[in-house]
Amino acid sequence: MLTFEQKLSIIESFPQLQRKDVSLGRINFQYEESVYERKNLVYHLHPNGNGYVYAGLLNDPRKDAKGLVNIRDLDADELHSLLSQSIASLSELTDSPEAIAITPKPPKKPKEEPAAELDAPDSLQQLWQDKQGNTLVLRYEDDAELWYIWALDALDCAFETEAESIEYLAEEGFRRVK
Repeated sequence: MLTFEQKLSIIESFPQLQRKDVSLGRINFQYEESVYERKNLVYHLHPNGNGYVYAGLLNDPRKDAKGLVNIRDLDADELHSLLSQSIASLSELTDSPEAIAITPKPPKKPKEEPAAELDAPDSLQQLWQDKQGNTLVLRYEDDAELWYIWALDALDCAFETEAESIEYLAEEGFRRVK
């Protein structure tokens, strides 16, 4: 088993991870460049050697229901490999069922935006795109209390809940981009 210092050294060898000290001497490491809202990659690395690495998008039998792998008994190669794979999984959007459950991080907005189409908050209007570049807009309309999916100016379909809309879009191969 690696010591706390050895684990810390391996984790700190990834320059894309930022250290965040938390309570009780524990340390988190965040991956700020994640394309998903999830940024915490290493959770609660403790001076006793215990800690977790997020592997929710990986096909790893060691992960728990939250997608975390306990790193207490990993050797140096296993820890390095797990960190590399986890960073890669959070670096690009995928079609995996696990990825559908994680919200993509909204892109940074430019300083000046055209007011016409982008007045609605992100939660009321979302941009979705498939691998071919086709774009749909998911928009909530207060007056009808429905979620509408628009393809340009044409109404594609309507749903009573946001969850139903997102499920439909995911089944059709679309991913949220904004």
